[in-house]
Amino acid sequence: MCLAIPALIVEKEGNQAKADIGGIVRDVSLELVDRPAEVGDYVLIHAGFAIHKLEKEDAEETLRLMEEVLK
Repeated sequence: MCLAIPALIVEKEGNQAKADIGGIVRDVSLELVDRPAEVGDYVLIHAGFAIHKLEKEDAEETLRLMEEVLK
């Protein structure tokens, strides 16, 4: 089973980015993302790669549901 987590891109340099995942910032590759992603965009992160660009509302709803489950 695979799990991809929504993250907010906070810095970007070429195909590398720093993404905020619940307050933890990780280095991620943007080489596999399906659409161009910029600072301020949400992406799904899996195994260190951004694989899909998300709409802000969808990402925030997913994060809210994940937080609710983890309570």
